[in-house]
Amino acid sequence: MLGAAAASAGKETSQAPAAVAAGLGAPLLDLDALDPHQIERGLIDRRLIRQYQALPLLRQGGRLLIALAEPAAMAAVDEIRFHTGLPVQPVVVEAGKLNRALQLQDRGESLLDEVGLEELQGDAAPAMEPGAEAANADETPIVRLVNRLLLDALQAGASDIHFEPFETSCRVRFRIDGILHEITRPPVHIARRIASRLKIMAEMDIAERRLPQDGRIRLPAADGGGVDFRVNTLPTLWGEKLVLRILDGGGAQMDIDALGLSGPQRELFESALKASQGMILVTGPTGSGKTVTLYAGLRLLNSPERNIATAEDPVEINLEGVNQVAVNNRIGLDFAACLRAFLRQDPDVLMVGEIRDLETAAIAVKAAQTGHLVLSTLHTNSAGETLTRLRNMGIPPFNLATSIRLIIAQRLARKLCGHCRQPLRLPGDALLQAGFLETEIDSLQLHGARGCEHCKGGYRGRVGIYEMLPVGNELARVIMGDGNALDIASQAETEGHEDLRRAALARAAAGLTSLDEVNRVTWTPGTGRQ
Repeated sequence: MLGAAAASAGKETSQAPAAVAAGLGAPLLDLDALDPHQIERGLIDRRLIRQYQALPLLRQGGRLLIALAEPAAMAAVDEIRFHTGLPVQPVVVEAGKLNRALQLQDRGESLLDEVGLEELQGDAAPAMEPGAEAANADETPIVRLVNRLLLDALQAGASDIHFEPFETSCRVRFRIDGILHEITRPPVHIARRIASRLKIMAEMDIAERRLPQDGRIRLPAADGGGVDFRVNTLPTLWGEKLVLRILDGGGAQMDIDALGLSGPQRELFESALKASQGMILVTGPTGSGKTVTLYAGLRLLNSPERNIATAEDPVEINLEGVNQVAVNNRIGLDFAACLRAFLRQDPDVLMVGEIRDLETAAIAVKAAQTGHLVLSTLHTNSAGETLTRLRNMGIPPFNLATSIRLIIAQRLARKLCGHCRQPLRLPGDALLQAGFLETEIDSLQLHGARGCEHCKGGYRGRVGIYEMLPVGNELARVIMGDGNALDIASQAETEGHEDLRRAALARAAAGLTSLDEVNRVTWTPGTGRQ
């Protein structure tokens, strides 16, 4: 194992670790190549680990492997040998990776100590029937652990929480700014009890572990409000994985100002919202902020003079003054059924959570052509592909050209941390290849991520990237002429509308995000990939 991991160090290993390894006569190890499940814990006191910055990894061939990054940490070898009674083999790793591993382990063990799980660490931990915690006081260790993780996720600004059981470990991860971060690894033998506690909170059937389930948790707040979590279970090889989506009611206060649209983009959006009829479509992958954009539009439209109805799956944010319906496919209340009912309710504005099939698309188009303003979403990569997708569903080109007013394609990119972002210099050829214009290069100042105590890996928060495509007369002619996505994109460029890539590059040029993030969330020129 050590040989495989050391061999994989390769290009990612900097010269400094290689020099340290040569000086100490110790092997070089890439921590990323080591299965984190196999890192042994509890071998030595955490004070020694923090004092020497030396991390015990695993026992191999009767020896204990110790990861270190600095020659000074060699002083720990004799002391660790004394405490463990094992021969010690030091291995050299990159300082950054060692620091992350130490922080993760320390944070996880501190959390388990804080909630009182030390009595559950051994293999002889007492077995409890699922749901036993419900019969006890609400201050059992499992209850404290679950509550603490939910609160930590809220404080970290996470959007999702993942509880994942494996053969030899249990992992908890938070999705922060669109990226998953491992938070802690509770003992594997309490994974089922964690799942049971969450299912009790979500009012699920705790005895059913063979089928997926959906539920909802309401976490009350001191001010009388609260936060909702949408819960889903999935039976896996080693137990039930649970994912909690945090439904932030504060998003209901989101307005157009907070979206971060440019001046021309905001004008296009507001102009489409002021229309008495037509369709506004927001497209992008899951987690790209489409719902927030729709809610921002609904908030602007929400007034006593308008009858607004929405069909959502599920209803994530409550909007006072808006008639919101939760789709329930099990009883036949799908998007199409909601739309048909809405049209008999004297509506002015309709919002459909997602257009997934021809029936929903056809009713939405008909509503947009008969005096209603319709807002909805699709999962497509660009504004031009949205029209192609609807046409492939079976909507005639003429109906698309006469009903759609605006298509918004969007992504969310992580924002650079204002405390630690650093200037970045790239060759002119690389900037041209990235998509910048030759006239922009001389005055261009890009920034890169570094990382500090204020952020996660150099990023904090997210910024929206938008492509706005209004359907005017010329574009309508292209659509009715059965133009494909490339024809539509070409016409949009002729009319001066930025595509997603150019909009993202503008964010990078303004110092809001990095070129790495731009490449992650938008098309890269010349690669044919997203």
